Amino acid sequence: MSYPDSGKRALDLVLATLMFIGLFPVFLFLFLLLAVYFKGRPFFAQERPGKNGKRFWILKFKTMTDAVDENGNLLADDKRLTSLGKIVRKTSLDEIPQLFNVLRGDMSLVGPRPLLPEYLPLYNERQARRHAVKPGVTGWAQINGRNAISWEQKFDFDVWYVDHLSFGLDLKILLETLWNVIRGKGVSQQGHVTVGRFTGRIADNGS
Repeated sequence: MSYPDSGKRALDLVLATLMFIGLFPVFLFLFLLLAVYFKGRPFFAQERPGKNGKRFWILKFKTMTDAVDENGNLLADDKRLTSLGKIVRKTSLDEIPQLFNVLRGDMSLVGPRPLLPEYLPLYNERQARRHAVKPGVTGWAQINGRNAISWEQKFDFDVWYVDHLSFGLDLKILLETLWNVIRGKGVSQQGHVTVGRFTGRIADNGS
């Protein structure tokens, strides 16, 4: 059985099921707490591109309000991120609902993080290869800096993962992710509550 073709999916199903069972008390507590905090809307759902660019709806626990300015535009992230949301993000507990995406087959436990659909035409040819595999809850870029590294570095890590995908690498990423979560390492860029937007590159030189 080839790991990329079948073994990875089997690992996802087994581990995601065990993780959800183990985290269910935390999931239930956060679900109820955030349902009260956000007036019945504990989840954040957004369309993201998956393997080969196929769209799906990613699910997270809600951490920001829907506050808008006088023109109806959402306020900046740092103005919408709540005090409770900061704690949920720092501990990565907002990612727990993505276990449902893994069980559905939209995502894998390990892979390049699913980004916004509007980024798709901005990738150069090499960067676009990050969509050759399913996106992940965590990935090689996440254990090497997460949101504290540049977009170019992040995409380099993503493509490296695609080229070196293996059971051993996935296991290493999962274990290091757990350690990073415990330490609260690399959650955001310095001076920002979330990573800045990707705006693409002018020249496509394949690097």
